[in-house]
Amino acid sequence: MGSVPFTTSDLQTSTSGFRSSPTLLCTPLMGTTVDQMLIEMRKAKEIGADLVEIRLDCLRNFNPHQDLQILIKQSPLPTLVTYRPVWEGGQYEGDESKRQDALRLAMQLGAHYIDVELEVAHDFNSSILGKKPDNFKIIVSSHNFHNTPSAEAIGNLVARIQATGADIAKIATTALDITDCARIFQITVHSQIPIIGIVMGERGLISRILSPKFGGYLTYGALEAGAISAPGQPTAKDLLDLYNFRLIRPDTKVYGIIGKPVGHSKSPLLFNASYKSVGLNAVYLHFLVDDVEKFFNTYSAVDFASGCSCTIPHKEAALKCMDEIDPIAKKIGAINNIVRRPDGTLTAFNTDYIGAISAIEDGLRGLNVVSPGASPLAGKLFVVLGAGGAGKSLAYGAAQKGARVVVANRTFGNTPSPFFHCQKQRELRLWTSERLVGPYWVL
Repeated sequence: MGSVPFTTSDLQTSTSGFRSSPTLLCTPLMGTTVDQMLIEMRKAKEIGADLVEIRLDCLRNFNPHQDLQILIKQSPLPTLVTYRPVWEGGQYEGDESKRQDALRLAMQLGAHYIDVELEVAHDFNSSILGKKPDNFKIIVSSHNFHNTPSAEAIGNLVARIQATGADIAKIATTALDITDCARIFQITVHSQIPIIGIVMGERGLISRILSPKFGGYLTYGALEAGAISAPGQPTAKDLLDLYNFRLIRPDTKVYGIIGKPVGHSKSPLLFNASYKSVGLNAVYLHFLVDDVEKFFNTYSAVDFASGCSCTIPHKEAALKCMDEIDPIAKKIGAINNIVRRPDGTLTAFNTDYIGAISAIEDGLRGLNVVSPGASPLAGKLFVVLGAGGAGKSLAYGAAQKGARVVVANRTFGNTPSPFFHCQKQRELRLWTSERLVGPYWVL
Protein backbone atom coordinates (compact mmCIF):
# COMPACT_ATOMS: atom_id res chain seq x y z
CA MET A 1 0.00 0.00 0.00
CA GLY A 2 3.04 2.30 0.09
CA SER A 3 2.98 5.48 -1.97
CA VAL A 4 5.46 6.06 -4.76
CA PRO A 5 6.74 9.60 -5.39
CA PHE A 6 4.40 11.70 -7.50
CA THR A 7 6.79 13.47 -9.87
CA THR A 8 6.68 15.87 -12.79
CA SER A 9 6.31 13.04 -15.31
CA ASP A 10 3.04 12.04 -13.68
CA LEU A 11 1.63 15.48 -14.42
CA GLN A 12 1.96 15.15 -18.17
CA THR A 13 -1.28 14.59 -20.06
CA SER A 14 -2.08 11.09 -21.22
CA THR A 15 -0.76 10.11 -24.64
CA SER A 16 -3.94 8.22 -25.44
CA GLY A 17 -5.61 11.40 -26.63
CA PHE A 18 -9.09 10.10 -25.84
CA ARG A 19 -10.49 13.33 -24.49
CA SER A 20 -9.73 17.03 -24.54
CA SER A 21 -12.94 18.53 -23.18
CA PRO A 22 -13.16 19.85 -19.60
CA THR A 23 -13.99 17.60 -16.67
CA LEU A 24 -17.73 17.44 -16.09
CA LEU A 25 -19.45 18.28 -12.81
CA CYS A 26 -22.14 15.76 -11.89
CA THR A 27 -24.66 16.34 -9.11
CA PRO A 28 -26.23 13.23 -7.51
CA LEU A 29 -29.98 13.37 -6.89
CA MET A 30 -30.83 11.79 -3.53
CA GLY A 31 -34.53 12.56 -3.30
CA THR A 32 -36.88 9.81 -2.17
CA THR A 33 -39.67 10.78 -4.59
CA VAL A 34 -39.81 11.72 -8.27
CA ASP A 35 -41.10 15.20 -7.39
CA GLN A 36 -38.14 15.79 -5.07
CA MET A 37 -35.71 14.71 -7.77
CA LEU A 38 -37.31 17.06 -10.29
CA ILE A 39 -36.80 19.93 -7.87
CA GLU A 40 -33.20 18.83 -7.29
CA MET A 41 -32.57 18.74 -11.05
CA ARG A 42 -33.59 22.36 -11.41
CA LYS A 43 -31.38 23.35 -8.46
CA ALA A 44 -28.44 21.50 -10.01
CA LYS A 45 -28.88 23.43 -13.24
CA GLU A 46 -29.08 26.73 -11.35
CA ILE A 47 -25.88 25.95 -9.45
CA GLY A 48 -24.04 25.16 -12.68
CA ALA A 49 -23.79 21.35 -12.83
CA ASP A 50 -23.19 19.71 -16.22
CA LEU A 51 -25.27 16.59 -15.59
CA VAL A 52 -27.25 14.89 -12.84
CA GLU A 53 -26.96 11.38 -11.45
CA ILE A 54 -30.40 9.86 -10.86
CA ARG A 55 -29.97 7.50 -7.91
CA LEU A 56 -32.87 5.12 -8.42
CA ASP A 57 -31.98 3.21 -5.25
CA CYS A 58 -32.97 6.29 -3.22
CA LEU A 59 -36.54 6.29 -4.56
CA ARG A 60 -39.37 4.86 -2.50
CA ASN A 61 -42.10 2.99 -4.38
CA PHE A 62 -40.12 3.06 -7.62
CA ASN A 63 -42.21 2.46 -10.76
CA PRO A 64 -39.62 1.90 -13.54
CA HIS A 65 -41.65 2.76 -16.67
CA GLN A 66 -43.49 5.73 -15.21
CA ASP A 67 -40.72 7.22 -13.08
CA LEU A 68 -37.88 6.86 -15.57
CA GLN A 69 -40.01 8.39 -18.33
CA ILE A 70 -40.62 11.46 -16.17
CA LEU A 71 -37.11 11.83 -14.76
CA ILE A 72 -35.24 11.39 -18.03
CA LYS A 73 -37.59 13.34 -20.28
CA GLN A 74 -38.07 16.26 -17.88
CA SER A 75 -34.47 16.65 -16.80
CA PRO A 76 -33.01 20.03 -17.79
CA LEU A 77 -29.55 18.42 -17.81
CA PRO A 78 -28.04 15.24 -19.26
CA THR A 79 -28.71 12.21 -17.08
CA LEU A 80 -26.58 9.49 -15.53
CA VAL A 81 -28.75 6.69 -14.13
CA THR A 82 -27.43 4.61 -11.23
CA TYR A 83 -29.29 1.85 -9.39
CA ARG A 84 -26.73 0.96 -6.74
CA PRO A 85 -27.19 -2.35 -4.86
CA VAL A 86 -26.30 -2.75 -1.18
CA TRP A 87 -23.37 -5.01 -2.07
CA GLU A 88 -21.73 -2.03 -3.79
CA GLY A 89 -22.62 0.58 -1.16
CA GLY A 90 -26.10 1.50 -2.40
CA GLN A 91 -29.62 1.03 -1.04
CA TYR A 92 -31.23 -1.46 -3.46
CA GLU A 93 -31.91 -4.88 -1.91
CA GLY A 94 -34.29 -6.39 -4.46
CA ASP A 95 -34.08 -8.79 -7.37
CA GLU A 96 -30.94 -8.37 -9.51
CA SER A 97 -32.67 -9.06 -12.83
CA LYS A 98 -35.25 -6.32 -12.13
CA ARG A 99 -32.47 -3.90 -11.26
CA GLN A 100 -30.69 -4.53 -14.54
CA ASP A 101 -33.99 -4.34 -16.46
CA ALA A 102 -34.47 -0.83 -15.07
CA LEU A 103 -31.01 0.20 -16.26
CA ARG A 104 -31.69 -1.15 -19.76
CA LEU A 105 -35.00 0.73 -19.77
CA ALA A 106 -33.19 3.94 -18.80
CA MET A 107 -30.94 3.48 -21.83
CA GLN A 108 -33.94 2.99 -24.11
CA LEU A 109 -35.68 6.08 -22.74
CA GLY A 110 -32.75 8.35 -23.52
CA ALA A 111 -30.43 8.43 -20.52
CA HIS A 112 -27.00 9.69 -21.55
CA TYR A 113 -25.10 7.39 -19.19
CA ILE A 114 -25.77 4.43 -16.94
CA ASP A 115 -23.47 3.19 -14.17
CA VAL A 116 -23.01 -0.60 -13.94
CA GLU A 117 -20.95 -2.35 -11.26
CA LEU A 118 -17.89 -4.31 -12.38
CA GLU A 119 -19.20 -7.53 -10.83
CA VAL A 120 -22.09 -7.69 -13.32
CA ALA A 121 -20.73 -5.50 -16.12
CA HIS A 122 -19.63 -8.23 -18.53
CA ASP A 123 -23.03 -9.93 -18.63
CA PHE A 124 -24.89 -6.62 -18.67
CA ASN A 125 -22.84 -5.20 -21.53
CA SER A 126 -23.29 -8.43 -23.48
CA SER A 127 -27.07 -8.07 -23.07
CA ILE A 128 -27.10 -4.66 -24.80
CA LEU A 129 -24.55 -5.45 -27.50
CA GLY A 130 -25.63 -3.80 -30.73
CA LYS A 131 -28.48 -1.98 -28.99
CA LYS A 132 -26.66 1.06 -27.60
CA PRO A 133 -28.04 4.38 -28.89
CA ASP A 134 -25.71 7.01 -30.31
CA ASN A 135 -24.18 9.32 -27.69
CA PHE A 136 -24.90 6.81 -24.93
CA LYS A 137 -22.09 5.62 -22.67
CA ILE A 138 -21.65 2.85 -20.13
CA ILE A 139 -19.73 3.65 -16.94
CA VAL A 140 -18.38 0.52 -15.28
CA SER A 141 -17.60 1.19 -11.64
CA SER A 142 -15.67 -0.36 -8.78
CA HIS A 143 -15.92 0.86 -5.17
CA ASN A 144 -13.46 0.02 -2.40
CA PHE A 145 -14.70 1.23 0.99
CA HIS A 146 -11.68 -0.09 2.90
CA ASN A 147 -8.49 1.32 1.38
CA THR A 148 -6.65 2.36 -1.77
CA PRO A 149 -4.73 -0.53 -3.37
CA SER A 150 -1.31 -0.27 -4.97
CA ALA A 151 -0.91 1.49 -8.30
CA GLU A 152 -0.35 -1.90 -9.95
CA ALA A 153 -3.57 -3.30 -8.47
CA ILE A 154 -5.54 -0.24 -9.57
CA GLY A 155 -4.06 -0.53 -13.07
CA ASN A 156 -5.16 -4.16 -13.24
CA LEU A 157 -8.62 -3.11 -12.09
CA VAL A 158 -8.88 -0.57 -14.90
CA ALA A 159 -7.83 -3.26 -17.37
CA ARG A 160 -10.59 -5.55 -16.08
CA ILE A 161 -13.12 -2.74 -16.47
CA GLN A 162 -11.93 -1.99 -19.98
CA ALA A 163 -12.26 -5.67 -20.89
CA THR A 164 -16.00 -5.58 -20.10
CA GLY A 165 -16.57 -3.14 -22.97
CA ALA A 166 -16.91 -0.08 -20.75
CA ASP A 167 -16.90 3.35 -22.35
CA ILE A 168 -15.74 4.96 -19.09
CA ALA A 169 -14.05 3.43 -16.03
CA LYS A 170 -14.93 4.58 -12.54
CA ILE A 171 -12.58 3.74 -9.67
CA ALA A 172 -13.57 4.85 -6.17
CA THR A 173 -11.26 3.94 -3.31
CA THR A 174 -10.95 5.03 0.32
CA ALA A 175 -8.17 7.26 1.64
CA LEU A 176 -6.35 6.11 4.76
CA ASP A 177 -3.73 8.78 4.07
CA ILE A 178 -3.72 11.80 1.76
CA THR A 179 -0.87 10.23 -0.22
CA ASP A 180 -3.30 7.52 -1.39
CA CYS A 181 -4.65 10.11 -3.84
CA ALA A 182 -1.34 10.06 -5.74
CA ARG A 183 -2.04 6.54 -7.01
CA ILE A 184 -5.41 7.57 -8.39
CA PHE A 185 -3.84 10.65 -10.02
CA GLN A 186 -1.24 8.45 -11.72
CA ILE A 187 -3.84 6.01 -13.04
CA THR A 188 -6.09 8.84 -14.23
CA VAL A 189 -3.29 10.48 -16.19
CA HIS A 190 -2.08 7.28 -17.85
CA SER A 191 -5.39 5.44 -18.42
CA GLN A 192 -6.13 4.36 -21.98
CA ILE A 193 -9.87 4.96 -21.57
CA PRO A 194 -11.75 7.89 -19.99
CA ILE A 195 -11.71 7.49 -16.22
CA ILE A 196 -13.47 8.81 -13.15
CA GLY A 197 -10.95 8.54 -10.32
CA ILE A 198 -12.15 9.29 -6.79
CA VAL A 199 -10.65 8.71 -3.37
CA MET A 200 -13.39 8.81 -0.75
CA GLY A 201 -13.17 10.33 2.72
CA GLU A 202 -11.85 13.66 4.01
CA ARG A 203 -8.25 12.68 3.21
CA GLY A 204 -9.32 12.07 -0.39
CA LEU A 205 -11.00 15.44 -0.96
CA ILE A 206 -8.17 16.69 -3.17
CA SER A 207 -8.83 13.85 -5.65
CA ARG A 208 -12.29 15.26 -6.31
CA ILE A 209 -11.24 18.90 -6.63
CA LEU A 210 -8.21 18.20 -8.81
CA SER A 211 -9.96 15.91 -11.27
CA PRO A 212 -9.62 18.54 -14.05
CA LYS A 213 -5.87 18.78 -13.47
CA PHE A 214 -5.35 15.09 -14.16
CA GLY A 215 -7.92 14.63 -16.91
CA GLY A 216 -10.72 12.94 -14.99
CA TYR A 217 -13.91 12.48 -16.99
CA LEU A 218 -16.15 13.86 -14.26
CA THR A 219 -16.35 14.53 -10.56
CA TYR A 220 -19.32 14.61 -8.21
CA GLY A 221 -20.61 17.61 -6.27
CA ALA A 222 -23.56 17.36 -3.88
CA LEU A 223 -26.48 19.78 -3.89
CA GLU A 224 -26.10 20.27 -0.15
CA ALA A 225 -23.58 19.26 2.49
CA GLY A 226 -26.09 16.89 4.09
CA ALA A 227 -27.04 15.14 0.84
CA ILE A 228 -23.80 13.44 -0.19
CA SER A 229 -23.79 10.16 -2.09
CA ALA A 230 -20.31 9.09 -0.92
CA PRO A 231 -17.94 9.95 1.96
CA GLY A 232 -15.93 13.15 1.51
CA GLN A 233 -18.04 14.50 -1.35
CA PRO A 234 -17.92 18.31 -1.57
CA THR A 235 -20.89 20.41 -2.62
CA ALA A 236 -21.18 21.53 -6.22
CA LYS A 237 -21.31 25.12 -4.99
CA ASP A 238 -17.99 24.76 -3.14
CA LEU A 239 -16.35 23.18 -6.17
CA LEU A 240 -17.46 26.05 -8.39
CA ASP A 241 -17.28 29.03 -6.07
CA LEU A 242 -14.71 28.13 -3.42
CA TYR A 243 -12.23 26.13 -5.50
CA ASN A 244 -12.85 27.75 -8.93
CA PHE A 245 -13.36 24.30 -10.45
CA ARG A 246 -13.88 25.64 -13.99
CA LEU A 247 -10.46 27.32 -13.93
CA ILE A 248 -8.45 24.23 -12.96
CA ARG A 249 -6.31 22.92 -15.83
CA PRO A 250 -3.43 20.44 -16.19
CA ASP A 251 -0.93 23.29 -15.68
CA THR A 252 -2.68 24.73 -12.61
CA LYS A 253 -0.35 25.07 -9.63
CA VAL A 254 -1.54 23.52 -6.38
CA TYR A 255 -1.09 25.25 -3.03
CA GLY A 256 -2.64 24.45 0.32
CA ILE A 257 -2.63 24.38 4.08
CA ILE A 258 -1.12 21.36 5.85
CA GLY A 259 -2.63 20.41 9.18
CA LYS A 260 -4.64 17.97 11.26
CA PRO A 261 -7.39 18.97 11.72
CA VAL A 262 -7.53 21.37 8.81
CA GLY A 263 -11.07 21.43 7.34
CA HIS A 264 -12.04 24.40 9.52
CA SER A 265 -9.40 26.67 7.97
CA LYS A 266 -10.68 29.66 5.97
CA SER A 267 -7.44 29.88 3.98
CA PRO A 268 -8.89 28.37 0.76
CA LEU A 269 -11.64 31.01 0.82
CA LEU A 270 -9.07 33.80 1.08
CA PHE A 271 -6.47 32.50 -1.37
CA ASN A 272 -8.76 31.15 -4.11
CA ALA A 273 -10.68 34.42 -4.26
CA SER A 274 -7.36 36.25 -4.54
CA TYR A 275 -6.06 33.93 -7.26
CA LYS A 276 -9.21 34.43 -9.30
CA SER A 277 -9.11 38.20 -8.82
CA VAL A 278 -5.57 38.56 -10.20
CA GLY A 279 -5.86 35.79 -12.79
CA LEU A 280 -3.32 33.46 -11.20
CA ASN A 281 -3.53 29.89 -12.51
CA ALA A 282 -3.55 28.23 -9.10
CA VAL A 283 -5.79 26.53 -6.56
CA TYR A 284 -5.46 26.40 -2.77
CA LEU A 285 -6.67 23.31 -0.89
CA HIS A 286 -7.02 21.77 2.55
CA PHE A 287 -4.31 19.11 3.01
CA LEU A 288 -5.31 16.77 5.84
CA VAL A 289 -1.85 15.37 6.57
CA ASP A 290 -1.00 12.65 9.07
CA ASP A 291 2.68 12.28 8.20
CA VAL A 292 4.24 15.47 6.83
CA GLU A 293 7.46 13.79 5.69
CA LYS A 294 5.52 11.15 3.74
CA PHE A 295 3.40 13.92 2.19
CA PHE A 296 6.39 15.81 0.77
CA ASN A 297 8.17 12.63 -0.31
CA THR A 298 5.09 11.55 -2.25
CA TYR A 299 4.11 14.88 -3.79
CA SER A 300 7.42 16.06 -5.22
CA ALA A 301 6.29 17.64 -8.51
CA VAL A 302 7.18 21.33 -8.73
CA ASP A 303 3.61 22.41 -9.42
CA PHE A 304 2.04 20.26 -6.68
CA ALA A 305 2.29 21.60 -3.13
CA SER A 306 4.14 24.51 -4.77
CA GLY A 307 3.68 26.42 -1.57
CA CYS A 308 2.05 25.50 1.72
CA SER A 309 0.81 27.10 4.86
CA CYS A 310 1.64 24.88 7.82
CA THR A 311 -0.52 24.64 10.93
CA ILE A 312 -0.92 22.35 13.93
CA PRO A 313 0.44 19.80 14.60
CA HIS A 314 3.15 20.09 11.92
CA LYS A 315 4.81 23.46 12.60
CA GLU A 316 7.76 21.77 14.28
CA ALA A 317 7.73 18.32 12.64
CA ALA A 318 7.92 19.81 9.13
CA LEU A 319 11.34 21.31 9.89
CA LYS A 320 13.07 17.99 9.23
CA CYS A 321 11.59 17.85 5.71
CA MET A 322 13.06 21.17 4.59
CA ASP A 323 16.12 21.68 2.41
CA GLU A 324 16.55 25.24 3.65
CA ILE A 325 15.21 27.05 6.73
CA ASP A 326 15.07 30.80 7.17
CA PRO A 327 17.36 31.86 10.07
CA ILE A 328 14.51 33.29 12.14
CA ALA A 329 12.39 30.15 11.64
CA LYS A 330 15.40 28.09 12.69
CA LYS A 331 15.77 30.18 15.85
CA ILE A 332 12.12 29.81 16.70
CA GLY A 333 12.09 26.09 15.98
CA ALA A 334 8.79 26.21 14.09
CA ILE A 335 7.54 27.14 10.62
CA ASN A 336 4.27 28.19 9.05
CA ASN A 337 5.18 28.83 5.40
CA ILE A 338 6.81 26.46 2.92
CA VAL A 339 7.95 27.33 -0.61
CA ARG A 340 8.92 24.78 -3.25
CA ARG A 341 11.66 26.22 -5.45
CA PRO A 342 11.78 25.58 -9.23
CA ASP A 343 14.42 22.90 -8.59
CA GLY A 344 12.01 21.09 -6.25
CA THR A 345 13.76 22.00 -3.00
CA LEU A 346 11.72 23.14 -0.01
CA THR A 347 12.39 26.35 1.91
CA ALA A 348 10.64 27.21 5.18
CA PHE A 349 9.79 30.49 6.86
CA ASN A 350 8.00 31.70 9.98
CA THR A 351 5.70 34.68 9.68
CA ASP A 352 3.44 33.75 12.60
CA TYR A 353 5.34 36.03 14.94
CA ILE A 354 5.01 39.03 12.59
CA GLY A 355 1.26 38.73 12.11
CA ALA A 356 0.42 37.91 15.72
CA ILE A 357 2.66 40.51 17.35
CA SER A 358 1.60 43.22 14.89
CA ALA A 359 -2.06 42.54 15.70
CA ILE A 360 -1.37 42.69 19.46
CA GLU A 361 0.56 45.94 19.05
CA ASP A 362 -2.28 47.46 17.03
CA GLY A 363 -4.73 46.43 19.73
CA LEU A 364 -2.62 48.03 22.46
CA ARG A 365 -2.23 51.22 20.47
CA GLY A 366 -5.99 51.31 20.11
CA LEU A 367 -6.16 51.28 23.91
CA ASN A 368 -3.72 54.21 24.01
CA VAL A 369 -1.04 51.99 25.51
CA VAL A 370 1.70 53.94 23.79
CA SER A 371 5.44 53.95 24.43
CA PRO A 372 6.96 56.75 22.33
CA GLY A 373 9.66 55.45 20.03
CA ALA A 374 9.18 51.85 21.07
CA SER A 375 6.78 48.97 20.77
CA PRO A 376 3.80 49.12 23.15
CA LEU A 377 4.94 45.66 24.26
CA ALA A 378 8.30 46.92 25.52
CA GLY A 379 8.67 46.22 29.21
CA LYS A 380 5.27 44.53 29.44
CA LEU A 381 4.70 41.08 30.92
CA PHE A 382 3.77 38.78 28.03
CA VAL A 383 2.37 35.37 28.99
CA VAL A 384 2.20 32.63 26.36
CA LEU A 385 0.08 29.59 27.17
CA GLY A 386 1.58 26.62 25.36
CA ALA A 387 5.07 25.88 24.05
CA GLY A 388 4.13 24.46 20.65
CA GLY A 389 4.99 25.98 17.29
CA ALA A 390 2.62 28.93 17.57
CA GLY A 391 3.59 29.56 21.20
CA LYS A 392 7.28 29.64 20.32
CA SER A 393 6.58 32.12 17.52
CA LEU A 394 4.69 34.46 19.83
CA ALA A 395 7.35 34.20 22.51
CA TYR A 396 10.08 35.06 20.00
CA GLY A 397 8.15 38.01 18.56
CA ALA A 398 7.34 39.46 21.98
CA ALA A 399 10.94 39.07 23.16
CA GLN A 400 12.14 40.92 20.05
CA LYS A 401 9.86 43.80 21.01
CA GLY A 402 11.33 44.03 24.50
CA ALA A 403 8.54 42.30 26.44
CA ARG A 404 9.17 40.21 29.56
CA VAL A 405 8.00 36.82 28.34
CA VAL A 406 6.63 33.91 30.34
CA VAL A 407 5.90 30.66 28.49
CA ALA A 408 3.59 28.33 30.42
CA ASN A 409 3.03 24.75 29.32
CA ARG A 410 1.35 21.61 30.68
CA THR A 411 4.64 19.67 30.79
CA PHE A 412 8.37 20.31 30.70
CA GLY A 413 8.74 17.98 27.72
CA ASN A 414 8.21 20.63 25.04
CA THR A 415 10.96 23.05 26.03
CA PRO A 416 11.58 26.28 24.14
CA SER A 417 14.09 26.38 21.30
CA PRO A 418 17.80 26.96 21.94
CA PHE A 419 17.44 30.73 21.32
CA PHE A 420 15.31 30.96 24.48
CA HIS A 421 17.92 31.54 27.20
CA CYS A 422 15.75 30.76 30.18
CA GLN A 423 16.42 32.71 33.34
CA LYS A 424 14.14 30.51 35.44
CA GLN A 425 12.41 27.19 35.05
CA ARG A 426 10.03 26.16 37.78
CA GLU A 427 6.53 24.88 38.50
CA LEU A 428 3.87 27.55 38.23
CA ARG A 429 0.36 26.82 39.40
CA LEU A 430 -1.31 29.06 36.87
CA TRP A 431 -5.01 28.49 36.32
CA THR A 432 -6.75 29.54 33.15
CA SER A 433 -10.42 28.67 32.59
CA GLU A 434 -10.14 26.39 35.63
CA ARG A 435 -7.35 24.34 34.06
CA LEU A 436 -3.82 23.97 35.38
CA VAL A 437 -1.31 25.10 32.81
CA GLY A 438 1.79 23.73 34.55
CA PRO A 439 5.51 24.51 34.29
CA TYR A 440 6.77 27.71 32.81
CA TRP A 441 9.88 29.45 31.55
CA VAL A 442 10.73 33.11 32.20
CA LEU A 443 12.75 34.48 29.30
